Amino acid sequence: MDIGVLLPTGTAQWGPADDPRELVAFGRQAERSGFSSLFVNDSLISPRIEALTMLAALAPATETVTLGTAALMPFLRRPIQTAQSLASIDLLSGGRLTVTVGAGFPGRFGRPLYTLSEVPWERRFARLDETVALWRALWDGADSFHGEILRFADIPPTTRPSRAGGPPIWLGGATPAALARTGRMYDGWLPYPPDPADYASGLRDVRKAAADAGRTAEDITPALFVSVRIDEDIESGRRALDAYARATYGVPLEELERIQAVVTGSADQVLKRLGRYVAAGVRHIVVRLGALDLRSQRDQLERAADLIPVLQTAADHASTSEGS
Repeated sequence: MDIGVLLPTGTAQWGPADDPRELVAFGRQAERSGFSSLFVNDSLISPRIEALTMLAALAPATETVTLGTAALMPFLRRPIQTAQSLASIDLLSGGRLTVTVGAGFPGRFGRPLYTLSEVPWERRFARLDETVALWRALWDGADSFHGEILRFADIPPTTRPSRAGGPPIWLGGATPAALARTGRMYDGWLPYPPDPADYASGLRDVRKAAADAGRTAEDITPALFVSVRIDEDIESGRRALDAYARATYGVPLEELERIQAVVTGSADQVLKRLGRYVAAGVRHIVVRLGALDLRSQRDQLERAADLIPVLQTAADHASTSEGS
Protein backbone atom coordinates (compact mmCIF):
# COMPACT_ATOMS: atom_id res chain seq x y z
CA MET A 1 0.00 0.00 0.00
CA ASP A 2 1.39 3.36 -1.06
CA ILE A 3 0.30 6.73 0.32
CA GLY A 4 1.33 9.80 -1.63
CA VAL A 5 0.66 13.51 -1.47
CA LEU A 6 -0.07 16.12 -4.11
CA LEU A 7 2.26 19.10 -3.85
CA PRO A 8 0.44 22.46 -3.69
CA THR A 9 2.01 23.86 -6.86
CA GLY A 10 -0.87 26.21 -7.72
CA THR A 11 -0.71 29.78 -6.49
CA ALA A 12 -4.26 29.38 -5.12
CA GLN A 13 -2.73 27.12 -2.44
CA TRP A 14 -0.07 29.61 -1.33
CA GLY A 15 -0.31 32.33 1.25
CA PRO A 16 0.87 35.87 0.47
CA ALA A 17 4.19 35.29 2.25
CA ASP A 18 4.91 31.86 0.76
CA ASP A 19 7.95 31.26 -1.42
CA PRO A 20 7.33 28.62 -4.13
CA ARG A 21 10.89 27.38 -3.66
CA GLU A 22 9.66 25.96 -0.36
CA LEU A 23 7.84 23.28 -2.38
CA VAL A 24 11.08 21.33 -2.64
CA ALA A 25 11.43 21.37 1.15
CA PHE A 26 7.77 20.35 1.40
CA GLY A 27 8.54 17.33 -0.77
CA ARG A 28 11.51 16.36 1.39
CA GLN A 29 9.36 16.70 4.51
CA ALA A 30 6.73 14.40 2.99
CA GLU A 31 9.41 11.80 2.19
CA ARG A 32 10.76 11.92 5.76
CA SER A 33 7.22 11.62 7.13
CA GLY A 34 6.64 8.29 5.41
CA PHE A 35 4.81 9.22 2.22
CA SER A 36 5.89 6.98 -0.64
CA SER A 37 5.05 9.29 -3.54
CA LEU A 38 4.93 12.96 -4.50
CA PHE A 39 2.53 13.99 -7.25
CA VAL A 40 1.96 17.25 -9.12
CA ASN A 41 -0.99 18.31 -11.25
CA ASP A 42 -1.03 20.01 -14.61
CA SER A 43 -3.32 22.78 -15.82
CA LEU A 44 -3.60 26.20 -17.39
CA ILE A 45 -6.73 27.21 -15.47
CA SER A 46 -4.68 29.00 -12.82
CA PRO A 47 -1.05 30.07 -12.30
CA ARG A 48 1.18 27.29 -10.96
CA ILE A 49 4.66 25.84 -11.08
CA GLU A 50 4.72 23.78 -14.27
CA ALA A 51 4.42 20.06 -13.56
CA LEU A 52 7.53 18.67 -15.24
CA THR A 53 9.64 21.57 -13.97
CA MET A 54 8.55 20.73 -10.43
CA LEU A 55 9.39 17.05 -10.84
CA ALA A 56 12.80 17.91 -12.26
CA ALA A 57 13.49 20.02 -9.15
CA LEU A 58 12.37 17.19 -6.87
CA ALA A 59 14.39 14.46 -8.61
CA PRO A 60 17.81 15.28 -7.07
CA ALA A 61 16.30 16.58 -3.82
CA THR A 62 14.59 13.30 -2.88
CA GLU A 63 15.84 9.73 -2.60
CA THR A 64 13.16 7.05 -2.57
CA VAL A 65 9.72 8.52 -3.24
CA THR A 66 7.91 7.94 -6.51
CA LEU A 67 7.51 11.17 -8.49
CA GLY A 68 4.25 11.40 -10.39
CA THR A 69 1.80 13.49 -12.37
CA ALA A 70 -1.89 13.62 -11.47
CA ALA A 71 -2.62 14.13 -14.23
CA LEU A 72 -0.40 15.30 -17.06
CA MET A 73 -2.30 16.61 -20.08
CA PRO A 74 -0.12 15.72 -23.07
CA PHE A 75 -2.05 17.91 -25.50
CA LEU A 76 -0.47 20.95 -23.86
CA ARG A 77 2.97 19.87 -25.15
CA ARG A 78 4.68 18.62 -28.30
CA PRO A 79 4.69 14.81 -28.03
CA ILE A 80 8.30 14.01 -28.96
CA GLN A 81 9.70 16.75 -26.72
CA THR A 82 7.52 15.48 -23.87
CA ALA A 83 8.95 11.99 -24.31
CA GLN A 84 12.40 13.53 -23.94
CA SER A 85 11.40 15.47 -20.82
CA LEU A 86 9.81 12.45 -19.14
CA ALA A 87 12.79 10.24 -19.92
CA SER A 88 15.10 12.92 -18.51
CA ILE A 89 13.14 13.12 -15.24
CA ASP A 90 13.16 9.32 -15.00
CA LEU A 91 16.94 9.35 -15.42
CA LEU A 92 17.50 12.19 -12.94
CA SER A 93 15.34 10.43 -10.34
CA GLY A 94 16.95 7.02 -10.84
CA GLY A 95 13.81 5.46 -12.31
CA ARG A 96 11.24 6.84 -9.84
CA LEU A 97 8.79 8.46 -12.28
CA THR A 98 5.13 7.50 -12.76
CA VAL A 99 3.08 9.37 -15.36
CA THR A 100 -0.69 9.68 -15.04
CA VAL A 101 -2.26 11.18 -18.16
CA GLY A 102 -5.67 12.63 -18.99
CA ALA A 103 -7.43 14.23 -21.94
CA GLY A 104 -9.09 17.11 -20.09
CA PHE A 105 -12.75 17.78 -19.49
CA PRO A 106 -15.56 19.57 -21.33
CA GLY A 107 -16.18 23.15 -20.33
CA ARG A 108 -13.56 25.58 -19.08
CA PHE A 109 -11.33 22.79 -17.74
CA GLY A 110 -10.69 21.27 -21.15
CA ARG A 111 -11.82 22.59 -24.49
CA PRO A 112 -10.39 26.14 -24.17
CA LEU A 113 -7.01 24.60 -23.34
CA TYR A 114 -7.08 22.65 -26.61
CA THR A 115 -7.68 25.94 -28.43
CA LEU A 116 -4.67 27.50 -26.68
CA SER A 117 -2.58 24.46 -27.61
CA GLU A 118 -3.79 24.53 -31.24
CA VAL A 119 -4.84 20.88 -30.95
CA PRO A 120 -8.26 19.64 -32.15
CA TRP A 121 -10.80 18.77 -29.46
CA GLU A 122 -12.17 15.99 -31.67
CA ARG A 123 -10.68 12.52 -31.23
CA ARG A 124 -8.88 13.66 -28.10
CA PHE A 125 -8.94 10.21 -26.48
CA ALA A 126 -7.47 8.53 -29.56
CA ARG A 127 -4.81 11.26 -29.64
CA LEU A 128 -4.00 10.63 -25.98
CA ASP A 129 -3.61 6.87 -26.51
CA GLU A 130 -1.46 7.41 -29.60
CA THR A 131 0.73 9.88 -27.72
CA VAL A 132 1.37 7.28 -25.03
CA ALA A 133 2.09 4.65 -27.70
CA LEU A 134 4.53 7.09 -29.34
CA TRP A 135 6.34 7.70 -26.05
CA ARG A 136 6.73 4.00 -25.44
CA ALA A 137 8.01 3.45 -28.97
CA LEU A 138 10.58 6.22 -28.59
CA TRP A 139 11.70 4.88 -25.22
CA ASP A 140 12.26 1.52 -26.93
CA GLY A 141 14.43 3.17 -29.56
CA ALA A 142 12.01 3.61 -32.49
CA ASP A 143 13.01 6.04 -35.23
CA SER A 144 9.51 6.41 -36.70
CA PHE A 145 5.87 6.20 -35.66
CA HIS A 146 2.85 5.74 -37.88
CA GLY A 147 -0.49 6.11 -36.09
CA GLU A 148 -3.84 7.31 -37.34
CA ILE A 149 -3.31 10.80 -35.90
CA LEU A 150 0.40 11.08 -35.09
CA ARG A 151 2.91 10.28 -37.82
CA PHE A 152 6.64 10.84 -37.64
CA ALA A 153 9.44 9.58 -39.86
CA ASP A 154 13.22 9.85 -39.49
CA ILE A 155 13.09 10.63 -35.76
CA PRO A 156 16.62 11.33 -34.48
CA PRO A 157 17.91 9.38 -31.47
CA THR A 158 15.92 10.26 -28.36
CA THR A 159 16.68 10.13 -24.66
CA ARG A 160 16.13 6.68 -23.19
CA PRO A 161 14.65 6.49 -19.66
CA SER A 162 16.19 4.76 -16.68
CA ARG A 163 13.98 1.69 -17.03
CA ALA A 164 13.50 -0.48 -20.09
CA GLY A 165 10.16 0.43 -21.64
CA GLY A 166 9.97 3.67 -19.72
CA PRO A 167 8.09 4.76 -16.60
CA PRO A 168 4.66 3.32 -15.76
CA ILE A 169 1.80 5.25 -17.36
CA TRP A 170 -1.54 5.47 -15.58
CA LEU A 171 -4.85 6.79 -16.86
CA GLY A 172 -7.18 9.14 -15.01
CA GLY A 173 -10.87 8.71 -15.87
CA ALA A 174 -13.86 6.59 -14.98
CA THR A 175 -16.13 6.50 -18.06
CA PRO A 176 -16.81 3.03 -19.48
CA ALA A 177 -14.47 3.80 -22.38
CA ALA A 178 -11.72 4.96 -19.99
CA LEU A 179 -12.06 1.79 -17.92
CA ALA A 180 -11.71 -0.38 -21.02
CA ARG A 181 -8.71 1.59 -22.26
CA THR A 182 -7.05 1.36 -18.84
CA GLY A 183 -7.40 -2.40 -18.85
CA ARG A 184 -6.06 -2.75 -22.38
CA MET A 185 -2.98 -0.54 -22.36
CA TYR A 186 -2.23 1.40 -19.15
CA ASP A 187 -0.17 0.48 -16.10
CA GLY A 188 -2.42 2.06 -13.50
CA TRP A 189 -5.78 3.70 -12.84
CA LEU A 190 -6.12 7.01 -10.94
CA PRO A 191 -9.76 8.17 -10.72
CA TYR A 192 -11.52 10.16 -7.98
CA PRO A 193 -15.06 8.75 -7.61
CA PRO A 194 -17.04 10.20 -4.68
CA ASP A 195 -18.50 6.76 -3.83
CA PRO A 196 -16.19 3.85 -2.93
CA ALA A 197 -18.76 1.47 -4.43
CA ASP A 198 -18.21 3.14 -7.81
CA TYR A 199 -14.49 2.60 -7.39
CA ALA A 200 -15.03 -1.11 -6.75
CA SER A 201 -17.25 -1.57 -9.79
CA GLY A 202 -14.89 0.45 -11.97
CA LEU A 203 -11.92 -1.64 -10.87
CA ARG A 204 -13.82 -4.81 -11.76
CA ASP A 205 -14.39 -3.41 -15.26
CA VAL A 206 -10.72 -2.45 -15.59
CA ARG A 207 -9.63 -5.95 -14.60
CA LYS A 208 -12.12 -7.59 -16.95
CA ALA A 209 -10.79 -5.48 -19.84
CA ALA A 210 -7.25 -6.43 -18.82
CA ALA A 211 -8.12 -10.13 -18.78
CA ASP A 212 -9.76 -9.83 -22.20
CA ALA A 213 -6.52 -8.28 -23.47
CA GLY A 214 -4.40 -11.09 -22.02
CA ARG A 215 -3.18 -9.08 -19.06
CA THR A 216 -3.39 -9.76 -15.32
CA ALA A 217 -4.79 -7.70 -12.46
CA GLU A 218 -1.22 -7.24 -11.19
CA ASP A 219 -0.34 -5.38 -14.41
CA ILE A 220 -2.43 -2.39 -13.31
CA THR A 221 -1.95 -0.34 -10.12
CA PRO A 222 -5.33 0.60 -8.56
CA ALA A 223 -4.88 4.15 -7.29
CA LEU A 224 -7.14 6.92 -5.96
CA PHE A 225 -6.93 10.72 -6.05
CA VAL A 226 -8.72 12.19 -3.03
CA SER A 227 -8.95 15.60 -1.35
CA VAL A 228 -8.49 15.34 2.42
CA ARG A 229 -8.91 17.73 5.33
CA ILE A 230 -8.33 16.46 8.90
CA ASP A 231 -9.81 18.60 11.67
CA GLU A 232 -11.35 17.60 14.99
CA ASP A 233 -13.69 20.60 14.63
CA ILE A 234 -15.81 19.22 11.80
CA GLU A 235 -17.47 22.49 10.83
CA SER A 236 -14.19 24.35 10.84
CA GLY A 237 -12.70 21.70 8.59
CA ARG A 238 -15.59 21.91 6.14
CA ARG A 239 -15.30 25.70 6.00
CA ALA A 240 -11.60 25.42 5.23
CA LEU A 241 -12.24 22.83 2.53
CA ASP A 242 -15.02 24.97 1.08
CA ALA A 243 -12.57 27.87 0.82
CA TYR A 244 -10.12 25.53 -0.89
CA ALA A 245 -12.74 24.37 -3.41
CA ARG A 246 -13.75 27.93 -4.25
CA ALA A 247 -10.14 29.11 -4.61
CA THR A 248 -9.10 26.12 -6.72
CA TYR A 249 -12.18 25.48 -8.88
CA GLY A 250 -14.48 28.40 -8.29
CA VAL A 251 -17.20 26.09 -6.90
CA PRO A 252 -18.51 25.43 -3.36
CA LEU A 253 -17.56 22.27 -1.49
CA GLU A 254 -21.00 20.70 -2.00
CA GLU A 255 -20.54 20.85 -5.76
CA LEU A 256 -17.01 19.48 -5.63
CA GLU A 257 -18.16 16.56 -3.47
CA ARG A 258 -20.61 15.51 -6.19
CA ILE A 259 -17.85 14.99 -8.76
CA GLN A 260 -14.67 14.20 -6.81
CA ALA A 261 -13.61 12.08 -3.85
CA VAL A 262 -13.50 14.42 -0.84
CA VAL A 263 -12.92 13.22 2.71
CA THR A 264 -13.04 15.51 5.73
CA GLY A 265 -13.56 15.15 9.45
CA SER A 266 -11.64 13.92 12.46
CA ALA A 267 -8.70 11.56 11.97
CA ASP A 268 -10.91 8.59 12.83
CA GLN A 269 -13.61 9.71 10.40
CA VAL A 270 -11.09 10.21 7.61
CA LEU A 271 -9.55 6.80 8.31
CA LYS A 272 -12.95 5.14 8.18
CA ARG A 273 -13.83 6.74 4.84
CA LEU A 274 -10.45 6.02 3.26
CA GLY A 275 -10.70 2.49 4.61
CA ARG A 276 -13.79 1.99 2.45
CA TYR A 277 -11.73 2.81 -0.63
CA VAL A 278 -9.01 0.40 0.54
CA ALA A 279 -11.66 -2.31 0.90
CA ALA A 280 -12.81 -1.44 -2.63
CA GLY A 281 -9.34 -2.28 -3.94
CA VAL A 282 -7.26 0.91 -3.78
CA ARG A 283 -3.55 0.26 -3.30
CA HIS A 284 -2.07 3.72 -3.96
CA ILE A 285 -3.74 6.78 -2.46
CA VAL A 286 -2.74 10.25 -3.68
CA VAL A 287 -3.88 12.77 -1.05
CA ARG A 288 -4.58 16.38 -1.96
CA LEU A 289 -4.45 18.41 1.23
CA GLY A 290 -7.26 20.94 1.67
CA ALA A 291 -5.36 24.03 2.82
CA LEU A 292 -4.60 27.44 1.31
CA ASP A 293 -1.10 28.27 2.54
CA LEU A 294 2.07 26.26 2.96
CA ARG A 295 2.02 26.46 6.76
CA SER A 296 -1.46 24.92 6.85
CA GLN A 297 -0.41 22.42 4.18
CA ARG A 298 2.45 21.29 6.43
CA ASP A 299 0.09 20.91 9.36
CA GLN A 300 -2.27 18.78 7.26
CA LEU A 301 0.72 16.80 5.97
CA GLU A 302 1.69 15.84 9.52
CA ARG A 303 -1.88 14.84 10.36
CA ALA A 304 -2.16 12.74 7.21
CA ALA A 305 1.21 11.08 7.90
CA ASP A 306 -0.19 9.72 11.16
CA LEU A 307 -2.75 7.74 9.14
CA ILE A 308 -0.21 5.94 6.96
CA PRO A 309 0.51 2.91 9.21
CA VAL A 310 -3.19 2.29 9.82
CA LEU A 311 -4.05 2.44 6.13
CA GLN A 312 -1.18 0.12 5.25
CA THR A 313 -2.40 -2.38 7.84
CA ALA A 314 -5.93 -2.15 6.42
CA ALA A 315 -4.57 -2.82 2.94
CA ASP A 316 -2.65 -5.85 4.21
CA HIS A 317 -5.82 -7.26 5.74
CA ALA A 318 -7.82 -6.55 2.58
CA SER A 319 -5.19 -8.28 0.43
CA THR A 320 -5.18 -11.28 2.74
CA SER A 321 -8.97 -11.53 2.49
CA GLU A 322 -8.80 -11.33 -1.31
CA GLY A 323 -6.28 -14.14 -1.43
CA SER A 324 -8.10 -16.47 0.97
